[in-house]
Amino acid sequence: MTSPTVSSRSPRRPAWAGRNYTLLTAAAVVTGLGSHGALVAAAFAVIETGGDGGDVGLVAAARTLPLVLFLLIGGAVADRLPRHRVMVAANVLNSLSQAAFAVLVLTGEPRLWHMMLLAALGGTGQAFFGPAAEGMLMSSVEGEHAGRAFAVFRMAMQGAVLGGAALGGAMVAAIGPGWVLAADAAAFALAGALRAFLDVGHIPPRAPGGGLIADLRDGWQEFAGRPWLWGIVVQFSIANAVVAAADAVYGPLVARDHLGGAAPWGLALGAFGAGTVAGALLMTRWKPRRLLLAGTLCVFPLALPSAALAVPVPIGVLFGVMFVAGATVEVFGVSWMTALHQEIPEHKLSRVSAYDWFGSVALVPLATAAAGPAEEAFGRTAALWGCAVLVVLVTAAVLCVPDVRNLRRRTTPVARGGTEHASADAERSVGGLG
Repeated sequence: MTSPTVSSRSPRRPAWAGRNYTLLTAAAVVTGLGSHGALVAAAFAVIETGGDGGDVGLVAAARTLPLVLFLLIGGAVADRLPRHRVMVAANVLNSLSQAAFAVLVLTGEPRLWHMMLLAALGGTGQAFFGPAAEGMLMSSVEGEHAGRAFAVFRMAMQGAVLGGAALGGAMVAAIGPGWVLAADAAAFALAGALRAFLDVGHIPPRAPGGGLIADLRDGWQEFAGRPWLWGIVVQFSIANAVVAAADAVYGPLVARDHLGGAAPWGLALGAFGAGTVAGALLMTRWKPRRLLLAGTLCVFPLALPSAALAVPVPIGVLFGVMFVAGATVEVFGVSWMTALHQEIPEHKLSRVSAYDWFGSVALVPLATAAAGPAEEAFGRTAALWGCAVLVVLVTAAVLCVPDVRNLRRRTTPVARGGTEHASADAERSVGGLG
């Protein structure tokens, strides 16, 4: 009997899932599980110290504010320094801040300002981590396989979001919020250790620039010079804001008054998460040629949850609506990442991603703060219908941009800073053929 040859063995991972991509995906799952459990734990930590809903909101706002303030600087830094070092440093900051939060909860009664300060440190870390992580992920795959790679990555991330929220809630009930925060600190430490092994040898050295302000200006020129890019970011600035208001403010109130309370609303949010996993799974197979047109058309169903809450529909119908909205918006998410990977020069990816992130979150605090006054002025039903109509209007408006309708998928990136650069994993693969 002859022993099996190497070529007859089944590969343990797809050819396009190289070392960097695998490390990034594994680390993202680890932090996703920990972070979404910690969001539940942080809220209950505030409540258990005697805080009310307003205090929970203050801690959440303390995390969001530095995220908005430092995102653009984080993008410029990530394009100037090795991205994996920025990611590891941000993970260390998040790990230390969550560990301190856990110690305060476990050993005594933390004051509100303690929790707000530690939440702000976590938001600062995320502001530097996000643009670096997105740039690193996009540089880790080849253009031909980018769509499938991003779909698998997002499917893993969305699964971690679902699992983390469910696991975090169960752990808070079983062992208390302090230990869940400690587990999140450990998750950040583990993810940082994984990211320390990323290989950035394939990324060309950054040319000396004119400083941070010049880098921000250069990123703005790249962003503003592409109508499809800034058009969609403006679209989602508004869409994300009104959806956040509907989910964070109106949804729980409708659930309390008409759907049976917090548990059904939590299941409805879970149905949305399950839909995102299904949408990502679809995108591992489907490669629409006009990727932004297909993705933008799939944003229209994002208006359905607000409309369903405005009626309000029975809880079973709401589950279905949330699932469909999650699935279709994930089609957009994968198409969007593929377009950025294809069109943006590698050395500007993090700066452009920072402008994208900034646009996506900048209006959310304002919208959630205005949700209450809007309900008092117009009524909850009218406010929810307004959210749905705004999503439809801004999505229809962005379809008027020719580049959104006409941008086509390519097999290789078209803009790599003037020179085509394959990923490190691709270079090893080619070298291994000789």
